Amino acid sequence: MQPSRRAFIAGAAAALLAAGTPGQAEPEKRNGIPYRVLGKTGQAVSLLGLGGAHIGQSNLTESDSIKLMRTAVDEGVNFFDNAWHYNGGESERRMGKALKDGYRDKVFLMTKNQGRDRKQVQEQLEESLRRLQVDRLDLWQFHEIVHPGEPRKIYSGDAIEYILKAREEGKVRFIGFTGHHLTSTHLEMLAGDFDWDTLQMPLNVFDAHFRSFQLKVLPKAVERNMGIIAMKTQGGSPGNLPATGAVTHAECLHYAMNLPVSTVLSGMDSLEILQKNLATARAFMPLEETARLALLEKARPFAEKGEHEPYKTVWHRDIEESMRQFGAVPS
Repeated sequence: MQPSRRAFIAGAAAALLAAGTPGQAEPEKRNGIPYRVLGKTGQAVSLLGLGGAHIGQSNLTESDSIKLMRTAVDEGVNFFDNAWHYNGGESERRMGKALKDGYRDKVFLMTKNQGRDRKQVQEQLEESLRRLQVDRLDLWQFHEIVHPGEPRKIYSGDAIEYILKAREEGKVRFIGFTGHHLTSTHLEMLAGDFDWDTLQMPLNVFDAHFRSFQLKVLPKAVERNMGIIAMKTQGGSPGNLPATGAVTHAECLHYAMNLPVSTVLSGMDSLEILQKNLATARAFMPLEETARLALLEKARPFAEKGEHEPYKTVWHRDIEESMRQFGAVPS
């Protein structure tokens, strides 16, 4: 008899958790915030990471944004996320100002590029360095690998050649990629001939029930001892998992933190939300198996069609066209 989907999800998730987080002994804490090793990089990073998109939004003043970032560092957060295109570059500009006065030396700094060829990635790296007012990134990632055919384009072109040159020149320490639409594009990137340091993907309590990154991609990243960066743990924008009533904000963070990941990103646009997330991170303890399964079961009725993970189900017209051209189906 074939196992039920529910039993399969529970069994697969349990096996994944048994693998643990690569390269990690007992977790270190700094100011009460757990730290983990970012895979093969060997770098210690805070389990709670600061998402870069929110800190550049117009509802947050520049001074409040800088205060939020510096408070996060002072409280024990060292993983800073960003991207070249966030808020037209405002997120990087504000972060650059926040990292003055010795704060740069206290963070593991990551940003991302949208380029798919050498010219694009070079221009975006140079612009990111200027905005951030630094001469080196700790981590640089190819961002939003979402279209079928994009992995082939990256591997067959000259973008990787340039990114390796940038690493040799000391402008970049580590290299990774991100994506949030199709698990198949992640798997294609992992199958290519490049030793990626990190991988950023959606991981949340709903994900296991629909086109799951946790079940399809995460085990392969663990096998490669990659630094795994969890995003969209609350469902992303405009998704909102706690709004369903199935799970709380803290349960979402704790579920993601319980996975074999290195850091869990959270978008924070107020000191109140920052303090709430800090308290949640400090309170994190590995989930008992019964508690983990109970969370999955609470999420299941709301999660099986993916409507609360819109990045999986709401397809941009150009992505749909790419899928038709390559004969791809969502997975």
